[in-house]
Amino acid sequence: MSEKLVRPPLAFEDEQFLHSPEARSVRILSEYLKPLGVFRKHRIRDTVAFFGSARITEDGPLNEYYEGARLLANKVTSWSDALPHSTRRFVVSTGGGPGIMEAANRGATEAGGKTIGLNIRLPFEQTPNLFISPDLSLEFGYFFLRKFWFAYLAKALVVFPGGFGTMDELFEILTLVQTRKLHKEMIVILYGSAFWKEIFNFEALAKHGMISPEDLNIFQFADDPDTAFALLREGLTRLYLTPEEMAEPDVAPGIAHTRNE
Repeated sequence: MSEKLVRPPLAFEDEQFLHSPEARSVRILSEYLKPLGVFRKHRIRDTVAFFGSARITEDGPLNEYYEGARLLANKVTSWSDALPHSTRRFVVSTGGGPGIMEAANRGATEAGGKTIGLNIRLPFEQTPNLFISPDLSLEFGYFFLRKFWFAYLAKALVVFPGGFGTMDELFEILTLVQTRKLHKEMIVILYGSAFWKEIFNFEALAKHGMISPEDLNIFQFADDPDTAFALLREGLTRLYLTPEEMAEPDVAPGIAHTRNE
């Protein structure tokens, strides 16, 4: 036979296969393993996650929230980068897009620190902002894996005004804390008390027995960067910067610690 045998591609090199329904589990696993490798490489132990609207801009309506996110992220980064620890602590993390996400990444970058963007690929609105550390800009196709990495790494969450996406992310974290599915204590700050109390009557949920009264202690309110930073610094220091933590030897990043799950 004169015809030359053409060998088929290996499965992991077959792009058509990798985008097929049969390879969905491979794609899902990839969106777990790639971030895991990135965070280990950069020795990122934990984060402070910022949520908020992609539609709040520096010079538009509600721009005080943009500036608040920028200043708060700057304060958190300056403080965390000064901590005497071998791993990166409390790195500012966002959804990687515009608006509040851009503001937080920008503030962290202006403080000279690393900052994470966990972007989701959407047909509109969501493109990575220019202030994410290039080696910490990650793109997700699956919302649930993006949420996993937010929840898994974060020791604190600051939620600025936002829409459906922000509410979805906020209430998922509140539910995980309430049901003790997070094996750690999470500091949750709702930034902009007037907005949040207009949108949600949390006390009514407790009044009608939909949540327990103690569930109202899961989160705190803040209305300016100084107050929010004071709450974060106090909580993170008390919960995660004990003398033992400060004296901890050089170890792998916290994502390898099962108690951070």
